[in-house]
Amino acid sequence: MVDGEAVFTAGGGDWDDIAREAANLGAERIVVNMGPQHPSTHGVLRLVLELDGETVTEARAGIGFLHTGIEKNMEYRTWVQGTTFCTRMDYLMPVFNETAYCLAIEKLLGITDQIPQRASDIRVLVMELYRIASHLIALATGGMELGATTIMTMGFRERERILRFMEAVTGTRMNHAYVRPGGVAQDVLPEHLDALEDELPDLRRGIRELELMLLENPIYKGRTVDVGYLSLASCMALGVTGPILRSTGLPHDLRKVDPYCGYETYEFDVITRPDHDAYGRTVIRLDEIWQSLRIVDQAIARLRASQGAPVMVADRKIAWPAQLSIGADGQGNSLDHIREIMGESMESLIHHFKLVTEGFRVPPGQAYAAVESPKGELGVHAVSDGGTRPYRAHFRDPSFNNLQAASALSEGGLVADVIVAVASIDPVMGGVDR
Repeated sequence: MVDGEAVFTAGGGDWDDIAREAANLGAERIVVNMGPQHPSTHGVLRLVLELDGETVTEARAGIGFLHTGIEKNMEYRTWVQGTTFCTRMDYLMPVFNETAYCLAIEKLLGITDQIPQRASDIRVLVMELYRIASHLIALATGGMELGATTIMTMGFRERERILRFMEAVTGTRMNHAYVRPGGVAQDVLPEHLDALEDELPDLRRGIRELELMLLENPIYKGRTVDVGYLSLASCMALGVTGPILRSTGLPHDLRKVDPYCGYETYEFDVITRPDHDAYGRTVIRLDEIWQSLRIVDQAIARLRASQGAPVMVADRKIAWPAQLSIGADGQGNSLDHIREIMGESMESLIHHFKLVTEGFRVPPGQAYAAVESPKGELGVHAVSDGGTRPYRAHFRDPSFNNLQAASALSEGGLVADVIVAVASIDPVMGGVDR
């Protein structure tokens, strides 16, 4: 009390505070805690819903239950080791995290124009494959949350075709750390492209099946049409990007607006819809899959024509020294490389040791690089103090920004529509709680 007046301290509020506030107001309000364990909240996302009957009058998103400290950990690792951390942020689109991070490092190093064309084409190939994979998961999990388990099994089935290709190329199904500063860890071989081209007809057939199951399904349309409405003005105010923004009719896509990795040389269309709702975002994701397949075909043709070209920058002070190969015992350094550093050249051994353990130095400065991920603008602000590890690496993850729209999408709708609204955002909490 100050001079007879009450002093209030505003805070973020939690369950006890919200319940106490409702009791003090004396109004008959129902406050529902949805999550963080709820199966329909896209991971460990917590939603606090205030209800008037079945209608949501207020929705608050609570994050932080999956906090990994990845950005802070990157400050204690070399620049190259940072790719192993950031690939685990949004784990459904790992190569986008890696590519954005490496583009920022390459800006700091001043080697953007020195990246081999084949490396950029490989980056485009794997990014577009993961755009397809991410959209498939968005459709699959969204269908599952509405009770359409067949959609889930179909989506995961088609995604598996992409993961098989990525495992053949990188040695891991997810979290690859494949894109490295200066290029990529290793080449895509002709047999890898052969296997991918063998899968593409079945992938196209599966995507068509998904379209037939979803787009004219009266039950699905009844749950998604005019649900989760968000206007262009709201998107601009909240910094929302990706399919949500394009569902308002704005053709904003960094691959066209601010091209990187040579996207300006590929033919594809930016998909938009005038719907502003969850159904429109479904259509956009399906149509973007077809556009990604167009880009994949072009990238495969370019990689066929450039077989044998370098996939890493020529500067040996930056290029990762390991020469990877796939042998009978799995993936590792090639025997020729091991023979050189262990038995033929002391200089090569010293260089290998210092570059792997200490890393290369990056000139002081800061840089921002962004890519168009499946969920929107994924940006990286990298800061160097001239050392061998980042002074700061901060990610603008689209799930974090887009999740701000959860309240606007949910309030005024029914409880059941909250599930649809969050599914149309397609947040991945690994990118939010980094």
